[in-house]
Amino acid sequence: MTSLQVGKHDGEAGGTSQEGYERGLGSRQVQMIAIGGAIGVGLFMGAGANIAKAGPGIILMYALAGVVIFFIMRALGELLLYRPVSGSFAEYAREFLGPFFGFATGWTYWLMWVVTGMAELTAASIYMHFWFPRIPQWVSALVFLLVLFGVNLISVKIFGEVEFWFSMVKVTAIIGMIVIGLGVLTLGFSDAGDTASVSNLWTHGGIFPNGIGSSLMTLQGVMFAYLAVELVGVTAGESENPEKTLPKAINTLPWRIIIFYVGALAVILSVVKWTDFSAGESPFVHAFEEIGIPLAAGIVNFVVLTAALSSCNSGMYSTGRMLRDLASNGEAPRSFGRLNARRTPAVGIAVSVALMGIGVVLNYVVPEKAFGYVVSVATAAGIWTWMMILISHIRYRREVEAGRLPASSFPAPGGSRLSWVALVFLVAVTGMIAYDRDSRISLVVGGVWGVGLAVGWAVLKKRDPRLGRSTPTTWTPRGRESPPSSAPVIGSWQRLPGRRDPMVSR
Repeated sequence: MTSLQVGKHDGEAGGTSQEGYERGLGSRQVQMIAIGGAIGVGLFMGAGANIAKAGPGIILMYALAGVVIFFIMRALGELLLYRPVSGSFAEYAREFLGPFFGFATGWTYWLMWVVTGMAELTAASIYMHFWFPRIPQWVSALVFLLVLFGVNLISVKIFGEVEFWFSMVKVTAIIGMIVIGLGVLTLGFSDAGDTASVSNLWTHGGIFPNGIGSSLMTLQGVMFAYLAVELVGVTAGESENPEKTLPKAINTLPWRIIIFYVGALAVILSVVKWTDFSAGESPFVHAFEEIGIPLAAGIVNFVVLTAALSSCNSGMYSTGRMLRDLASNGEAPRSFGRLNARRTPAVGIAVSVALMGIGVVLNYVVPEKAFGYVVSVATAAGIWTWMMILISHIRYRREVEAGRLPASSFPAPGGSRLSWVALVFLVAVTGMIAYDRDSRISLVVGGVWGVGLAVGWAVLKKRDPRLGRSTPTTWTPRGRESPPSSAPVIGSWQRLPGRRDPMVSR
């Protein structure tokens, strides 16, 4: 029997977690990682195509999706404060749904970030062509890959600092756009002053100019823009004070969505009517040009380049941690579980980076098609991850209500009811992906990946039958025992032989 302090982590700020990681991510960095995770290339570039399809109704679609994302993050937050582990989603799926789901979730989330890393490297190299058209696309991709690999290899503190400044650039750009746009609307200055008006949101065909159905079909693209908000969960094992930083990061999510998505798009579509936007262009670049800001294209190109590198940087970070969690449970080679002298999973990161290097090869062989080849997988993988979080939360709440597990210090509002709402929403979005001819390829790739996971799991179980055994975790209140430290000891954990304890350092 292993006795654990629920909510307690060994080591103060700057120490180590029970998983062996360095707790090197401070509150400032976790907050900015959370903000940066909600602002990606999907907003800076992908919003243009969504505006062309949905018109002003896209604002409501981002708001609707944002509400569901908040439900998902509150469900994750309750699980994180119940048991903060760096394996996060995979660990909870393993505990509440069974070993196979932990295996599948870990590898699927790893795949999502590997292919996202390929896509972002491709995007970053395309953006570099704006300034350096003579440099081959694959050279830029390779340089970015190696630099970010070095950042992730040195220490988690360096990763956190780099991500902090990447996110700062994105946040500053959007806030600047909002402030300038509000100035145009209220004071009427700039080249767009004569036509800028809040009435642009409804006077050019209405809020839903192409029908509500057309707007709803953009939800698949909108959800892609929100991928990476769950990255906060992966930082749990390396946050200095997860009991404080994680709830704060999650609770501020609605404000980030209101400001950076709903607010920014509302201002842009008020300054420039929606009919002026088209797929393949950044709405931010177009709006800056309409306003007449000097060097607008260059400024936004720099911001979008930063967003792409930020996403790739986060991908390297999360893939290494997820591979280590899989290795610790016997679901990946043991070498992936090793930490280097700086307490980073160097082997896992190196393997992930090597596979991201396929993106460099694609940029060399088919530079004009590289982005499209790799981006379709990310949405399906992300939706799977969110579904596993929600189902794990529903199962966890059942265990708490039955008195078999301790209650989290950060309960989700409405218990599991809002998780059910979010789950139904994700199923509906999956149906939209299947209906759309251009995007259903992601489900085909997902199906092939699922078959591969099933075969891999069967091979692993044959080698080690213990992996397929779902070992329950029970919890027994301690009664009147005094806690040995300032952090309350809530109960005792009991695990049967044959299953590694994910909270014990490997």
